[in-house]
Amino acid sequence: MNHPIIPIAVLDEPRQRKRQAPKGRRVDPLALQQVQALLGSESRQPDLLIEHLHKIQDAHGHLSAAHLAALAQEMKLAQTAVYEVATFYHHFDVVKEGELAPAPLTVRVCDGLSCEMAGAQDLLARLPALLGREVRVIAAPCIGRCEQAPAVVVGQNPVAPARVEAVVEAVSQGRTKHQADQGPAVIDYAAYRAAGGYATAQACIAGTDGTRDVESVIKTLESSGLRGLGGAGFPAGRKWRIVRAEQGPRLMAVNIDEGEPGTFKDRVLLERDPHRFLEGMLIAAWAVGIADVYIYLRDEYHGCRAILAQAIAELQREMPTGALPTLHLRRGAGAYICGEESAMIESIEGKRGMPRLRPPYVAQVGLFGRPTLEHNFETLYWVRELLEKGGEWFASHGANGRKGLRSFSVSGRVAQPGVKLAPAGITIQALIDDHCGGMLPGHRFYGYLPGGASGGILPASMNDIPLDFDTLQPYGCFIGSAAVVVLSDHDTAVGAARNTMRFFEHESCGQCTPCRNGTAKAAALIEQPKWDVELLADLSAVMRDASICGLGQAAPNPIDCVVKFFPQELV
Repeated sequence: MNHPIIPIAVLDEPRQRKRQAPKGRRVDPLALQQVQALLGSESRQPDLLIEHLHKIQDAHGHLSAAHLAALAQEMKLAQTAVYEVATFYHHFDVVKEGELAPAPLTVRVCDGLSCEMAGAQDLLARLPALLGREVRVIAAPCIGRCEQAPAVVVGQNPVAPARVEAVVEAVSQGRTKHQADQGPAVIDYAAYRAAGGYATAQACIAGTDGTRDVESVIKTLESSGLRGLGGAGFPAGRKWRIVRAEQGPRLMAVNIDEGEPGTFKDRVLLERDPHRFLEGMLIAAWAVGIADVYIYLRDEYHGCRAILAQAIAELQREMPTGALPTLHLRRGAGAYICGEESAMIESIEGKRGMPRLRPPYVAQVGLFGRPTLEHNFETLYWVRELLEKGGEWFASHGANGRKGLRSFSVSGRVAQPGVKLAPAGITIQALIDDHCGGMLPGHRFYGYLPGGASGGILPASMNDIPLDFDTLQPYGCFIGSAAVVVLSDHDTAVGAARNTMRFFEHESCGQCTPCRNGTAKAAALIEQPKWDVELLADLSAVMRDASICGLGQAAPNPIDCVVKFFPQELV
């Protein structure tokens, strides 16, 4: 049989097939319809990705592959981009195709140091059998209620202090949404205005008071010595000058993602007086020339979110049109790393919260590539009072040669834990004796963490060091956000170091090898009965020198302090 002769050139041509659908997972019509209904008329701009993921998670209890694909199509994003963001954050439950969805209700038991000392492991051991298969019980990093330890979150409702019976009751009664705390009533807009609130902000904005020009306001901050109270301690007035000098438009990002174990001061202040913070924020925006402010609030603070949303609504309703910047309230999703300023900015932009390499610094190239004034909640909380009373008033309150006031978050083995307003430079002994009612009965002061999990550990014998910026570094420690955890003779520094290193291993973003592998290796090494001190020292040096951000650089602090100050525990 004769076969037709086919030119070689034709044989070499690849066969072209017309694609019947876009690359990637096919979008399920029902899932797309559900996503469209949840998003409604809201913008599909990329920086709202995390906000929209929360909507799906809240509605369905998890994030299915079908919903992620539908969201990607609706927002015109690559499916891989949506998936990598959803899987980065701890509070998103991503369910792959073929996997079972998690139980309808999740109970998170905080296993941070203060809660572990108060019995968190007992709760984790007992609750699963008592709550049944329809409830998932998991350990969670610090949830910002250390003064009420042990703390548990049932759905979105904190139960603290958590006893087994109280958690079981909350689950059985369906109390999964945030319940108002039984504490001081929130100061609303009317009460705040009646006490002179917003008068300073209005005088600044309207220019009716000759003493309230931008230069005088910044000078007042500089004379007060106010420094950033989120941990870094950069002088607030100098930061305002730096950002103001940059070419506009300029933006502001407010950090209320206090995830440092032992820290809860921002939550307590926000629950009581949200408008004082908002007034400080307005003054900062006016002084620096900022039209858009992004407020980043940690996801564990559902009650604070409701309080803040209400206060913002009151402010927008009552303040003159044009006097306010545009306010954007953004919700975190469970990532300690987002307390780092550039990681927070990445998260606000709808991305994974991974720290940026610097320079450039966020003051020059920050949110959406614009110069950004980044501030912690408490720093802005002080602005109104500083301007009304003067910088010298604030500076005059220090102790032991230090200047200013600090809100100390104190937890652990003290009789009266909580937020303690005390002079900067106070010693741990004075803080315990004069502000916390002494130690718990039957407990003897043994040691303390002056700056949360990353601030190191010191023995009780070193009880005369002023607690402030720059005073603890000679001992390998720092004050950070002033999260003080007090240990007693019922505890060990080794146990505290193990707890904190497990936290850092869990919370490392994984971007850089020294932190990602270093925290895991360190956690494994210190779980051993006998520590390899030389190997730990080498690992510490590598993590400090080569990690991108402060998490990896500071994670070895508790270990190094145990070796240096508690050698008797390593024998």
